[in-house]
Amino acid sequence: MGKVLGDVLGLAAGVAVSPLPIIAVILILATPRGRSNGLLFTVGWILGLSVLGAVMLAVASPAGASSHNHPATWVGALKLALGLFLVVFGARLWHRRPKDPSEARLPKWMGAIDRLTPVKVFGLGLALAALNAKNAPLTIAAGAAIGSAGLPAGQQIASLAVFVLVASLGLLAPLGVYLLGGERAKTTLGNWKDWAAQHNVAVMAVLFFVLGLKLLGDGISVLTS
Repeated sequence: MGKVLGDVLGLAAGVAVSPLPIIAVILILATPRGRSNGLLFTVGWILGLSVLGAVMLAVASPAGASSHNHPATWVGALKLALGLFLVVFGARLWHRRPKDPSEARLPKWMGAIDRLTPVKVFGLGLALAALNAKNAPLTIAAGAAIGSAGLPAGQQIASLAVFVLVASLGLLAPLGVYLLGGERAKTTLGNWKDWAAQHNVAVMAVLFFVLGLKLLGDGISVLTS
């Protein structure tokens, strides 16, 4: 189990450092129903990662993701494909990043966050976790890594839980600051939001590229060993 955790913690950290979801939860916390909606958004996020990871585990185990405690060939091919996608997408993002960070613009949907119902806030957290172009491939890769390790079901579930927890730290941090920071929390969260908004594209591009290279290496290792 220790080796599996070593494999997935890097992927979980990549999910945790997701500027857009962090900006979204900070904006949600600034609304009149910030406490309840912030919790709903975070629960949706955690559920999205958990369901996607669990689906991958359910697919991987019966499909022979592990052969004699060695990842099956299709797991290597999957990691190779995911890695290639992330590298290409990361290079594309880097090319399109604003030259001046102050010119960065947030997605238009963020302007409507203060008007979202609790159900839509929950759905937004779910979507940003499970349908995000970076988070979904990393979560799928983590599920494949866990499913290909030949672990008992209990250890697979525990490994997925650790992945989800670490992957959620990016949201839990601002939520914790909001709940425990008092009046100074607004200033702190505002500074975090401004920095993430200005450097969102560059951070995402670097993460895409670095994690894509890692998955490419993992895939090649599986396919050639």
